[in-house]
Amino acid sequence: MNTFLRLPTHNAMSMRSASWRGEAVPGVSRRLTVKPRKSQLSRPTVTVIIPCYNYARYLSAAVESALSQDGVNVDVVVVDDASTDESLRVAQQFAANDARVRVIGHRTNAGPVQTFNDGLAIAQGEFLVRLDADDILTPGALKRATDVMSSFPSVGLVYGHPLHFSGGKFPVPRTTARRWTIWPGREWLADRCKTAWNVITSPEVLMRRSVVDRVGGQKELAHSHDMEMWLRLSAYSDVAYIHGADQAWHREHNKSLSTGVDSLNDFHERRAAFDVLFAGIVGTIPEAATLRASATLALSRYCLEVSSRLYDHRKVDLEQVELMVDLAREIVPNLEQVPGWRGLKWRMAVGPGKAACHPIFFLERLYRGLRGRWRKLRWHRTGY
Repeated sequence: MNTFLRLPTHNAMSMRSASWRGEAVPGVSRRLTVKPRKSQLSRPTVTVIIPCYNYARYLSAAVESALSQDGVNVDVVVVDDASTDESLRVAQQFAANDARVRVIGHRTNAGPVQTFNDGLAIAQGEFLVRLDADDILTPGALKRATDVMSSFPSVGLVYGHPLHFSGGKFPVPRTTARRWTIWPGREWLADRCKTAWNVITSPEVLMRRSVVDRVGGQKELAHSHDMEMWLRLSAYSDVAYIHGADQAWHREHNKSLSTGVDSLNDFHERRAAFDVLFAGIVGTIPEAATLRASATLALSRYCLEVSSRLYDHRKVDLEQVELMVDLAREIVPNLEQVPGWRGLKWRMAVGPGKAACHPIFFLERLYRGLRGRWRKLRWHRTGY
């Protein structure tokens, strides 16, 4: 249960310094919900890394949103990934007019992961943000996040609520934090493994540089490189969420990397994220086997749920059903262990078309829809 507690009275400055040197700092022993407090420390330093590929039309807004942040010392690293539009020129113009902006220009396209990691290699701040060139930080986002980091030196990742939008009109952001939730990192990781879902968009995250130095940069994954990195950070530091404020605007458009990811691709990307996660340093922690088994079960269950949803239609893509069931069985051979298998078998027995009209399955669809809405509402309110 969450409880409102007074913030720790430890010497935050000395503990923050210990974290910066890479030494161990005491973490929270259980999940806490606390009232926000502004840091009494000197202005934190934050490097905002902006990978960019053919986003000249958006880049200015991203850079300006970082440079205009109050209460922190910000520097910006724009890494242009061999854009064929005016992105590099826009970035260089910022660098010419503001010493806080540095630019790396790739001669050949290297992809989003290497582009971010190249920026990470020259980052100078105590804290880090990965901001895609089509996304934007809300006013005060970095100060709100560094307040949490300064108060809890064991926290290596802070995130908040992102505002998703399309077009040119930004939703009005909330800018006052109401409370913070602090999780023991591996408890937060265990919760993510139970569902195998990513609860973070990306631009709403602030990372502690010393923890990133310990666990490394992003790994070569097509769509789930962010997710894998958040999970890896949580294995070696605590995690915090800012309630009541919107930390970033995430722009949705047809050129975004997240556009066009269907159920099958989504499964493969999330599976790859967990494979990479546990093949690396997270595979060495004592909880690794249990966490991996939990994630595997969740992914298998997802395949069966997709199959059941296909049976909700009068015309069923049986090839897709067979493919998803085969994937579920590939990672959990005994499907009797997987929630959702009995319901899917019943649908198969009733048959395509008929299952969509069955009253029991209708009630189940209704329940599933209500559950989905509740989960979405919970995510908007709590971040998980």
